[in-house]
Amino acid sequence: MQFSNSYELLTELRNKNLLANKPKYWWPGYGTFEVVVGAVLTQNTRWENVEKALNQWKMENGKWKVEDVAAFEPSYLAEIIKPAGFYNQKSKRLIALSRNILRDFGDFETFRENVTREWLLAQKGVGFETADSILCYACGRDIMVMDAYTRRLLKKHGYEFESYDDMREWFEGGVEENCKKLSDIYKNDLNLCYSRFHGKIVEFMKK
Repeated sequence: MQFSNSYELLTELRNKNLLANKPKYWWPGYGTFEVVVGAVLTQNTRWENVEKALNQWKMENGKWKVEDVAAFEPSYLAEIIKPAGFYNQKSKRLIALSRNILRDFGDFETFRENVTREWLLAQKGVGFETADSILCYACGRDIMVMDAYTRRLLKKHGYEFESYDDMREWFEGGVEENCKKLSDIYKNDLNLCYSRFHGKIVEFMKK
């Protein structure tokens, strides 16, 4: 696979039909608080383990709600998310994040519409990848997520960047420069392009 910019990489990946039978925006639960939970749980573990933790709660109680998590005791949440690993640490961070969402925004919908990247990065345990995952998949923002799969793919092809944001700007620059070519494919929804682009990279690298 050869590419000189992110648009050429996207074109190469699109030809591989990597997202057949996947959700429209790739990440399960797009636009819901469940994405926030999943973005924190996926740190330092495999997605399959995250799904076990997410589904364990959903099977018994329905969807994840910020109000529920904010009211949990850390030990109770730790048992629920145990399959995702680092459960004691993650339970405390999820509860703190949930309480801060309610304190600063009042509810999840207001958070979804108004949260900034700076606010997310100020939360304990939320780094660049987690913040951008929340913005892209929970809040529907036009932002590309950089993860370990992305870094490995680029390094394999001779691309290395000094920082996370430099890499993200390279990806977003190639997409934005080719917006007209992509507008029909993604129905003028730039976030649909970014979310599926990230999904294609992950699915490709997992094979």
